[in-house]
Amino acid sequence: MRFILRFIGLWLLAGAFVALIIDGTASIAGGSMRFNTFGQTWDNIHQESKPAVKAFLDRRVGPWVWTSGVQVVLDRPTWLVLGAMGTVLVLLGRKKARLIGYARD
Repeated sequence: MRFILRFIGLWLLAGAFVALIIDGTASIAGGSMRFNTFGQTWDNIHQESKPAVKAFLDRRVGPWVWTSGVQVVLDRPTWLVLGAMGTVLVLLGRKKARLIGYARD
């Protein structure tokens, strides 16, 4: 299980790095700071799935989840969202530190 968490986390961190490079190149070319939000990236990849997820969350949990939780994440830069998720998964998948001088039960 730890391997899967680290594997997915490293792929997310690689995606965050690619998104940062894309945003940096667009910022240099445009002459001003420009970041694609996670919502824009989601729309670019698969536009029809966002309304389906919104409808699913509205039915199952309530509309407050989309407005107060998901929409906040969708408004952040893609590199930040992917980097945060990747970091969390890599940290969850790390091996336990060895205890020096103590026996494990």
